Amino acid sequence: MTSSTAQTVPAYPMPRSCPFGPPPQYAHLRQEAPISRVTLQDGTQAWLITGHALARAFLSSDKISSNRANPGFPQLVPGVASVPLKGTIVAMDPPEHSRHRRMVTNEFTVRRVKQMRPEIQRITDRAIDEMLAGPRPADLVEAVSLPVPSLVICELLGVPYADRGQFQSRTTIILSRNSTSEQRRDTALWLRGYISDLVAGKEARPGDDLLSRLIAKYRDIDAYDRETLTGIGLLLLVGGHETTANMISLSVASLLDDPHLLAGLRERPEQTPQLVEELLRFHSVVDNATSRVVVEDFELDGIAFRAGDGVIVAAAAAGHDPDVFARPDRIDVDRGARHHLAFGFGIHQCLGQNLARLELEIVLNTLFARVPTLALAEPVERLPFKTDALVYGIHRLPVTW
Repeated sequence: MTSSTAQTVPAYPMPRSCPFGPPPQYAHLRQEAPISRVTLQDGTQAWLITGHALARAFLSSDKISSNRANPGFPQLVPGVASVPLKGTIVAMDPPEHSRHRRMVTNEFTVRRVKQMRPEIQRITDRAIDEMLAGPRPADLVEAVSLPVPSLVICELLGVPYADRGQFQSRTTIILSRNSTSEQRRDTALWLRGYISDLVAGKEARPGDDLLSRLIAKYRDIDAYDRETLTGIGLLLLVGGHETTANMISLSVASLLDDPHLLAGLRERPEQTPQLVEELLRFHSVVDNATSRVVVEDFELDGIAFRAGDGVIVAAAAAGHDPDVFARPDRIDVDRGARHHLAFGFGIHQCLGQNLARLELEIVLNTLFARVPTLALAEPVERLPFKTDALVYGIHRLPVTW
């Protein structure tokens, strides 16, 4: 490939110019070439899909793989690929993926998650109590956005709450594009070692938590393996708090920046589940978790995908597709956005989506009911948005009341 040709292929990831919107290049690509080539940070190229219908069609194919070790898989986080992936369900393909996902799915059904409502409410109330008792302005990220999902996932997995700070800081290293490959690799290995020790302790002293129940389930079918359960635990621990924390912060900032939207939440709290869906569509904080590699040639929308091609599905671009969501740059509670791709699509759709929805619903209703005078302490344009992270969000959200 000549240098002039290379210059015509845009770099990925693409910068955001509006803190509440996806990169503006997405709209241009979606209209002109919804399946196009991009250049990754390591210099390799991959396909980028920006259209909603094409994204769903691609993610439904049985000719693609989620295995990060496959040659050609788009490495958006260099360094992590070298960490053992055993038990990491998001990096598995059928039939292995199907077998392990079945073991975990029952822990995240709508019915099971609803049973967690009182505990999530208690955790949320305590976080708000502590914020109100502290100085003003407060940082909502530190006071509510991070502690609530962190405590919830700690309770679910049986992780000592005193340890949450350790994995929060290390998760930030993994998800930051400013981290080196060595930092990411070393951090991922540390986290894996921490979970392995936690699992070993529960083998000997099981409790009333998800990891203990999974140990029993795998032993019942004579398929228990500590390394596999460690991978599952690591996935749930990292994925169970960072994404939801960023959604809480962005959702609160969006509501405080839009008096009409906030008034609707206060007047009709029963519509909060619909608002949550629309906020998930609008922000799509995990924009590239749906990366795949092609393992068998096929064609989609006139584009020939070849085995070994890396492909990224941009969830934020699909969520702003005007062919599916009228006036996509507007938050419309009544649109019915349940078919967004914020949780992915297909066999790898997010396991914890029901839990994330409930946490968002409880936090938003409780926060604005208990703190009716809550306001931003800084203008939106001055907020430190995460332009260098794989999970989009806000570093700090100063609020007052």
